[in-house]
Amino acid sequence: MAAGLDDDAALAAALGWTLKPQGLCRGETCVPLLGRSVPDALGLLVARDDEHEVVAVAPSAATRARELGDGRAPSLTLPDVDGNPVSFDDLSGAKRVLVTWASWCGCRHELAGWQRVQDELADTGLRLFSVALDADPEDSRPWIEAGHPTYPVAVDTAHVTAERYGITNVPSVVWVDERDRIVKPPTIAPGDDQFVAWTRIDSEQHHDLLRRWAREGELPESARADAPARTDEEQRALAERRVAAHLQRRWLTDAARRHLAAAQELAPWDWTVRRGGIAMTGGDPFLGEEFTAFWEEWDASGRPGYTPTT
Repeated sequence: MAAGLDDDAALAAALGWTLKPQGLCRGETCVPLLGRSVPDALGLLVARDDEHEVVAVAPSAATRARELGDGRAPSLTLPDVDGNPVSFDDLSGAKRVLVTWASWCGCRHELAGWQRVQDELADTGLRLFSVALDADPEDSRPWIEAGHPTYPVAVDTAHVTAERYGITNVPSVVWVDERDRIVKPPTIAPGDDQFVAWTRIDSEQHHDLLRRWAREGELPESARADAPARTDEEQRALAERRVAAHLQRRWLTDAARRHLAAAQELAPWDWTVRRGGIAMTGGDPFLGEEFTAFWEEWDASGRPGYTPTT
């Protein structure tokens, strides 16, 4: 997130806080240090590359659970493919669906399928908001242009969406109601059936449930499930991935791969880290040996995290 952060004061400043005698302060809010480091006081986990002076943070598992405790949808404002800001928050007051995808996934072909869903349910007031979890906006551009979506499409190179909403694979969706409450946590939901032989999930499973919620307010059984709890290791993986992405943008590929390997070890079933990382460092996320080995390991383990909507 920044360079040269070799002391608490510099890290605090980069995070928008100021070290004062009473502790860490931002505006009228102060957090006492009580002998703790800045990250510990703020409930953050740190990944750093001292050689290249890069530091990234992610909320600890306890901090994230506390932030999501009231069930409200986290704020989300991101750039579109041309760098213009688009906000999920702007759809507040309507039933809305957060749809996540990536250019490294076959779901890159499904934007038109989601457009058909949006067109069909537009009269109910339902609104779609799509986010590509990609390392570079240009990776997403061809698929956005091919899909001709009228709903907002953001490109999240920092994976803020994955961090705030607990997205570990794509295509995943999150339902948010008119009161800004998450009523269905992240679940796998293809936009259409182009890849049903691989996903083993019929897109109509999700779309039928979505129609009933949009038109009748009926929530499925799966809406009662809690979002999967995350560990500190999985949260730290997000910070390591962010360091890797920053280093890769500086063409420091060897260093990026070291941090990516650390992230993959911490969160072995997080596809945004594993498969997305292959694409980030120039590998083949579809047919390459690294992806094939990962896919075989994941498939043999029962496809963790890839369950159909019910």
